[in-house]
Amino acid sequence: MLENKQHNASGKKLSSVFTYSIIVIAIVVLLGAIFPNQFNEIGTNITGWITEYFGWYYMVIVALMIFFCVFLIFSPIGKLKLGKPEDKPEFNTISWFAMLFSAGMGIGLVFWGAAEPISHFVSPPTGEPQSATAYKEALRGAFMQWGFHAWAVYGVVALALAYFQFRKNEPALISKTLRPIFGNKVDGPLGTIIDVISVFATIGGVAVSLGLGAMQIAGGLNYLFGIPNNIVTQGIIIIVVTILFLASAWSGLSRGIQYLSNANIGFAGIILLFIFIVGPTILILNMLTSSTGEYLNSLLFNMFDTAPLDPQKNEWMKSWTFFQLAWWISWSPFVGIFIARVSKGRSIREFVSGVMLAPVLVSLVWFAAFGVLGIETAKDKPKIFDMPPETALFGVFNEVPLGFIISILTLLLIATFFITSADSATFVLGMQTTFGSLNPSAFIKVIWGIAQALIAFILLFSGGDNGLNALQNMAIMTALPFSVIILCMMVSFYRDANKERKFLGLTLSPNKHRLEEYTRIAEQRAENKNE
Repeated sequence: MLENKQHNASGKKLSSVFTYSIIVIAIVVLLGAIFPNQFNEIGTNITGWITEYFGWYYMVIVALMIFFCVFLIFSPIGKLKLGKPEDKPEFNTISWFAMLFSAGMGIGLVFWGAAEPISHFVSPPTGEPQSATAYKEALRGAFMQWGFHAWAVYGVVALALAYFQFRKNEPALISKTLRPIFGNKVDGPLGTIIDVISVFATIGGVAVSLGLGAMQIAGGLNYLFGIPNNIVTQGIIIIVVTILFLASAWSGLSRGIQYLSNANIGFAGIILLFIFIVGPTILILNMLTSSTGEYLNSLLFNMFDTAPLDPQKNEWMKSWTFFQLAWWISWSPFVGIFIARVSKGRSIREFVSGVMLAPVLVSLVWFAAFGVLGIETAKDKPKIFDMPPETALFGVFNEVPLGFIISILTLLLIATFFITSADSATFVLGMQTTFGSLNPSAFIKVIWGIAQALIAFILLFSGGDNGLNALQNMAIMTALPFSVIILCMMVSFYRDANKERKFLGLTLSPNKHRLEEYTRIAEQRAENKNE
């Protein structure tokens, strides 16, 4: 009871992280509004420099995260629970998966589901465009960028946060996960700097998602009803959806986000089933099987391949792979904190296995279905090849039975994903700026909801006709500083978790005497803290 009161009280108290973060974001918004062209040009130049000199770095660190997750699944550390020994999961497995999937992928899957394979088919990393090789590369490339790489990044960040929050009684802050490395320095200026970087990365990552959602909703409305697809329409969409997700945020985590996440999975399942029914079903299944084999077979090589001697592939990677890796990194503080919040009571092995396997499998099926339908439809209707990414999916649906109805359902799915992502982000940003409170006040969530909507609009406004490039620039720039923090989180988590594993005598089976001793000590610490 006392602990809940403390959390509620801290949820209304702003930290210095809030002040510094708001100042930084206000400066970004003002610069983007006053000097849109220069703002976009500077972002493009910085992004070009990062992809030129740090593409290899993104590849290496994400590969390390994948290996780390695999190690934890088979390590005795996997037996540790994210919480006290008696803690049980707050959400059932289906709702848990729905929430982490909605927060982790969401709009991106709908936006790129058909558009990315079509783009790879027309402009492949290797081989001739629109050839059999390009077809295989189209799916393998999508699998590579939306598979284990994305969820390893999310998993590492979420795991460290859940471990220190629920097992070590630390506040839900990125900085507190680094205590085993920096000690009490994380309670001072160093911790504030780390948390401000995390907030800025969160805003950057979420703004990309919200911008993509606004672009695709506008693209769909333009294609279906002739409504102009311009910055005014996109701005109106952002305003409307902002009002909706703030209403959801006001209702609280267990109601708003959980219900919306379950609705997302329902809508997505209906659309995916529809594609399997009306699309080339056997070809989809064959390409799914074949492309999965190629993806797994070439996974190790492609983890580290930066194509230094292949100009065509290297340029392709700068536009796709490096951007995607940066996007996952910039999204990871937001998704990680949210996934950690809903994962209390699960073992490390259960957590890592669930995060790494179930969402990856769904992503492979999704891109196989949407990609094959998109490419096959575009081969018959070549005009689809020339459509912008935000409109391509609606162009594909226009050529299949019941296409108008499924397009309307897709717009609803984008909207609910939009709302869920933004809703989750307001909750996470509230936590990060109220000393890690598990129940940030509605007022603080409203402030962050408005801030992230403004950033998304400014990026689209400054990007003009190249709004997508402006969104990509934001993801790549915010990812670089936060990637260093993730590496520190991995080291910090392993150092503390391995120490605890040794204390408990966890090998093939736990040492019951030490486990009972640990439980007694943990309970005593909790009682002392509450007093």
